[in-house]
Amino acid sequence: MRAWKIGLIGTGWWSEKHLNAWSRITNAQVTALCDLSREKLARRGTAYGIPPQRQYDRADEMLSEAEIDIVDIVTGPDTHLALVRQAAAAGKHILCQKPFARTEAEAREMVELARAAGVRLMVAENWRWLSRFQRIKRLLDEGRVGKLHAIRYIHSDYYTPRMKPEIALPQPFFRDMPRLLFYEMGAHWYDTWRFLFGTPSRLYAETMTVSPYVRGEDAGIVALGYEDHYGYMDMSWATRQKLDAPLGDEVGPVHLEQLIVDGEKGTIKLYADGAIGFVAMDGGGESRLLEPHPLDHEDSHLRLQAHMIECIERGEPFQTSGEDNLATLRMMFGTYESAANHTPVFFDREERRQA
Repeated sequence: MRAWKIGLIGTGWWSEKHLNAWSRITNAQVTALCDLSREKLARRGTAYGIPPQRQYDRADEMLSEAEIDIVDIVTGPDTHLALVRQAAAAGKHILCQKPFARTEAEAREMVELARAAGVRLMVAENWRWLSRFQRIKRLLDEGRVGKLHAIRYIHSDYYTPRMKPEIALPQPFFRDMPRLLFYEMGAHWYDTWRFLFGTPSRLYAETMTVSPYVRGEDAGIVALGYEDHYGYMDMSWATRQKLDAPLGDEVGPVHLEQLIVDGEKGTIKLYADGAIGFVAMDGGGESRLLEPHPLDHEDSHLRLQAHMIECIERGEPFQTSGEDNLATLRMMFGTYESAANHTPVFFDREERRQA
C-alpha cells in the first residue's frame, strides 16, 4: 500500500482538524508544514512530530525541498490562487480549504491550473461529511420522503453580538470581513444543500448586519426555487432563539442547526441537538432514527480526507472537486447579488452565460 505524503500549508486554528484526520488515515502521512508564523509552525510541529527541518515559512521552499504528494491548503481564500498555482506547477495534488475563492473567476482559474498540470484538486467542504447529513442523504436516496415538497434549513447562533473588541476570538478576522455569514458559512451550507437536494434553479436573498462589532452581514434568509418544490434557509449568528442556557465567558461558534424535509411519504426532522426523527405520511407518531450527538467535525474531516485518498487511488471523481465547487460559489455569490439588487438570481441563465 502506498503511503501518501502530505505537505500542509497554514498551521492556524482549523489546521488541527486536518492534522488529526491525516494521522488517522493509515496510508497518509504529514511530512512537512508551512506557515509564515514560526511560532505556529513550532507548536504544530511539536504536536504532530514534524521535525524543524521540515517546517517551512515559504511555500516554494516546501514544494521544492520536501518529499510530498499532496498539498493541503488550510489558509484564507486571499492566498488560494497563488498557492494552487505553485502546487499545481510542482505537480502536487491539492486539497484547498473553503471558501475556495474570492471570486468565480479565481475559482475557474484554479480549476484550469490543476487541469493543465494534470493534478487533482478538491475543496475541503467537511459539512456534508457530518454524520447527521450523511444519514439524511441515505434516507433521501432510499426514497423515505418520496417526492420533495418543502425544505426548511435553520441555523442559529448568538455569536457576533458577543464579538466585542476586547474579546479573544478563535478567528478574529471575522470582525473585519465585508462579506461574512454567507461567505464564511455559506460555502458549507450551499455545498451541503446541493449534496442533499441538488442545485436550485433560482434564489432570492435578504441579508442584514445586526452586531455593531462586525462589518459584514450576520443574518439573512434565502428562498430557493425548483420546478416542483421549494426551500429556504433562515441563518443567523445574531439570534437568541435557541438561547436556553448561559453561554459562558468564552466566545466561539455554537452552530445550532435544524432541517425539516417534507415529502409525499413523510417528513425528516433534524433537531439542533443532532437527533433525527421521521414522521410518516399518515401523520402518526415520530420515530427516532438518530440519537442526539454533537457536530462531529473530527470525524467529518476523516471521512473527507479519506475520500480524497480513495478517489486519487481509484481514479474516481471527488464529491467536492474544484469544478463542482463552482456551482456552490455561484449560489454563494448569487446570494450577495440578490440581496444587493433585491432581485432573484437564476442559475440556469447564469450557467448559459458562462458557457
